[in-house]
Amino acid sequence: MTLGELLVDAAEPLTDVSATVDPAGGVLWDRVGRGFAAISADGSTADFRLDGAVADAALRTPDTIRSRRGPDWVSFRPQTLDDPALDRAEAWFGSAWRRAERP
Repeated sequence: MTLGELLVDAAEPLTDVSATVDPAGGVLWDRVGRGFAAISADGSTADFRLDGAVADAALRTPDTIRSRRGPDWVSFRPQTLDDPALDRAEAWFGSAWRRAERP
């Protein structure tokens, strides 16, 4: 499974989710107009808009940095797409989706 496939699967059961392909070929997911997750065109990097405490904790895990999208966004570029990396990506996608419910 790829990072992109994981995020597509994670979005399926969620409500109020739209996916838009950006000009560079990546995908941005939003909930009622609020962007909460993205994947790069090459599928190597996922960005998640997280609550502050969750973002701070995420930044203490491997393969993460602050995203250029903003202070509450975290970029995740796993060197190895093993089960722990897939678990983190799926959890952060769900957390970002829940956060997007609030303005």
